[in-house]
Amino acid sequence: MTTRRPLPQPSLASAEFWASGAQGVLRIAHCHTCARWTHPQRAICPHCHGRDVGMEPVSGHATVVGFTVNSQQWLPTLPPPYVVAIVALQEDSAVRLTTNIVGCDPAEVRVGMRVRVRFEQAAEDVWLPLFEPDPEAADDGPVPEPENYRSRLRPMASAHKFEDKVAITGVGQSRIGRRLMVDPISLTVDACLEAVADAGLTIDDIDGLSTYPGGAPGGMSEGGIMPIEEALRIRPTWVNGGGDLPGQNGSIIAAMLAVASGLCRHVLCFRTVWESSHQALQRAGRWHDGPGRATGMMEWRLPFGAMSAANWIACQASHYFHRYGGDREVLGRIAVNARTHAWLNPEAVYRDPITLDDYLSARMVSSPFGLYDCDVPVDGAVAVIVSAADTAADLAAPPVFVEAVGTQIMETLSWDQGTLTHMPQSLGPAAHLWSRTDLRPENVDVALLYDGFTFNALSWLEGLGFCEFGGAREFIGDGSAIALGGRLPLNPHGGQLSAGRTHGYGFFREAVLQLRGQAHGRQVTDARVAVVTAGGGVPSGAILLHNS
Repeated sequence: MTTRRPLPQPSLASAEFWASGAQGVLRIAHCHTCARWTHPQRAICPHCHGRDVGMEPVSGHATVVGFTVNSQQWLPTLPPPYVVAIVALQEDSAVRLTTNIVGCDPAEVRVGMRVRVRFEQAAEDVWLPLFEPDPEAADDGPVPEPENYRSRLRPMASAHKFEDKVAITGVGQSRIGRRLMVDPISLTVDACLEAVADAGLTIDDIDGLSTYPGGAPGGMSEGGIMPIEEALRIRPTWVNGGGDLPGQNGSIIAAMLAVASGLCRHVLCFRTVWESSHQALQRAGRWHDGPGRATGMMEWRLPFGAMSAANWIACQASHYFHRYGGDREVLGRIAVNARTHAWLNPEAVYRDPITLDDYLSARMVSSPFGLYDCDVPVDGAVAVIVSAADTAADLAAPPVFVEAVGTQIMETLSWDQGTLTHMPQSLGPAAHLWSRTDLRPENVDVALLYDGFTFNALSWLEGLGFCEFGGAREFIGDGSAIALGGRLPLNPHGGQLSAGRTHGYGFFREAVLQLRGQAHGRQVTDARVAVVTAGGGVPSGAILLHNS
């Protein structure tokens, strides 16, 4: 089979990087004011804000600081297995490239391995920097220490918390399933009408709309605000729809801000996915996406076969195990727990229990992630009503209140340039959350933690302070600690690993049901405080809820 990679689209900023291999020399952006290196090249130095930034040659020597052996056939012309890695440059370990390790058996790759660049010409204007073992290196290279992200925590901007002015008064959900082959707008309307009725409101009471991520391809949206407003004719005073928010539930936080400011009284928030049907249409040849070069953040990933967040986050997981020890068993406990809880949830997509042996024997996707480490693409919609707190007592459902949000960006907003020990962007928002409340992790009764992959949930557990960094294996133990009846029940509905990828909103809905005492068959006893996180990477956010 001929290997053919997706091509990057060289931009006005990146063209020199992709062409540097023509001379056999790797070039990286260098600030002539402070002498710091950065990647990718930016219009301004992020360290000193100097504008005298140019592309300069580097040695081409680096150290592997995270990697994954990809076993999934993402592309017909890029056969697995192959290694996707993050390498830190010899000149500055904070400057990293996502790349492939070539010239050796994938099983030989390890964190700390010294490598050197070699170029592969992929197009007339593109030379891909790949890396191979450095034959002149006798010892492993240095592995960067974690950043002191907490030093960047900002104090509260005001003693008056906007969170105190809002309440969650309604939730709704459409059918959830695999390949429903239903118009996604229909799913959205079902969830929205259910949420409005749950709150005891009418459509005429709704004066705001908020969603994530707006119009998006690949079965990731019903189309955004426009088609839903056209369907329901709400005539809102405020709308929000976009992807640059603190995770998917950032659209709910935006609604809270709009209500707290007095712009709205009742905002209808919604999130719809139809990935499962979209994939089925593609396989059947009924849905055609035109080919094109990779742009945006995908410019730096797709050419190396890093097609999925499974590849990107697996690199952090490898670094975590290198630094803290342990193995896949701790991830397996999270996966088994999700399926055990899903058995109690009639809405869950996969309900048959699995064992740890089932987990360990399942096919690999992108090491250390196997089949059961990955969440389940589904079709479905979830809706949430955010209301002014002074209206809550008059509405139909028991209100749920907002204690705090965690939204600050304290880590480098990147999949490979910043956090390596945990899922990027799980640590900063978690620290910010606790700065806005007197409650502490020990006050939390139930945790709804985003589990696009098992390692995501592990990262949130540690980032939120339920255990120390590297302490998840001991905290989770045999799994009983995160089970119903344990000290911190985790994702009682089955999470996205088993209940289905409703992309953040499903966790929020479950938290509301738990705090209302309405999570039938899986209710956490006396649940009063819940933490919800969203974002399978960058950016992300956290919300703390309570029921009184």
